[in-house]
Amino acid sequence: MSTLSPGLRPSPVRPAPEPRSAEPRLARFRLAPADRGILWLYLLTRVSLWITAHFARWLFPAQSGVREAAPVLAPFQQWDANHYLHIARDGYFPAGAGPWTSGWDNREAFFPGYPLLLRAVHTVVPHWTAAGLLISFIAGAVAVLALARLARAYLPEDAAGPRTAVLFLLSPCAVFLAAGYTEALFLAFALPAWLVAMKHRWALAAVLTTSATAVRVSGLFLAAAVGLLFLLSVRAGEGRRRWRAAGWTLLPALPPAAYSWYLHARTGDWVAWKHAQERGWYRTFHAPWEAWANTWTGAFGGTQSTGYAFMFQAELAAMVVGLALVVLLVRRRRWPEAVYVALSLWALGTSYWYTSVPRATLLWWPLWIGLAALSLRRPWFRTAYLCVAAPVTTLVALTFLTGRWAG
Repeated sequence: MSTLSPGLRPSPVRPAPEPRSAEPRLARFRLAPADRGILWLYLLTRVSLWITAHFARWLFPAQSGVREAAPVLAPFQQWDANHYLHIARDGYFPAGAGPWTSGWDNREAFFPGYPLLLRAVHTVVPHWTAAGLLISFIAGAVAVLALARLARAYLPEDAAGPRTAVLFLLSPCAVFLAAGYTEALFLAFALPAWLVAMKHRWALAAVLTTSATAVRVSGLFLAAAVGLLFLLSVRAGEGRRRWRAAGWTLLPALPPAAYSWYLHARTGDWVAWKHAQERGWYRTFHAPWEAWANTWTGAFGGTQSTGYAFMFQAELAAMVVGLALVVLLVRRRRWPEAVYVALSLWALGTSYWYTSVPRATLLWWPLWIGLAALSLRRPWFRTAYLCVAAPVTTLVALTFLTGRWAG
């Protein structure tokens, strides 16, 4: 992965001076031809997913023998998308219900950023599922544009941006970027945050990272990486006069703190969101080797149905990829990126068993840029990747769209 080698580190970029005329200022907001190409690619992959969803509701109905397909958008309203809908529509504790209620769905495990936005968009788009898909559609476009620009900052090749976008959009769990999940929205904040942090625009990076922490707890891992990047820039002598910007690195803690305060006011528990994850998703703390052993048993021990066993196998594979990525980042001295991915692995790898590690790979931008660098250096790798990813991505999409567990 030449993208992560010291010789290809993105050099700090100072903010450009303010333009002296309106025309250059407006030009900054115009899409370059490369950006338009990325958006066309993004749109085509969305069309592919919508076609897959259409076929799924006709060919794989929830019950056999039915003579009418499910509603058009029904395939996308699965699993966590239902939790977000319920929060946006009814709130966290409707009619006094909560953890003290029998059959509680543990919805407080989900951070409020996405449900709040979903509720706002619903005022314009009356259909809840359509509102969620619109959020993910727009956020995904922002995210893939930011990822392509990040790739161009790391890699010298002109094809770096499109290549990274292709590998990312055809990744095994790409369906979650289109569904009413938080991955697309999180990346729409996180990737621009990292992009501006590389340019030492700390205030804007902090605001974007703060938005990310309102969406997912992973935003705190991003905040740690941005904070380390800030410290390294000061140590390198590139920001000794910027210590006054250090306070911005604390801003991302505000959304989780405010959410914890809200939950404490309603439940008396400062970490109610964590306890909800433990109750609903087996996220009680276990040593990493215990989590690996339990996941291995689920994958190969004959204790699960074949569908769940396969997903546990995918969890193990994704964990191996993540660990290899951290090792490589450390070897290349990419400390902030290594901290970001390592914290994610620690959070996911210390539960009873692994859950949603494959989906978390969508959030590891060093992985996709690194794979793009490898494919540019070894042209055969792109062909091999696409030959493997195409069927796996399609099968994972069908698994999710037909209501089966897909991580």
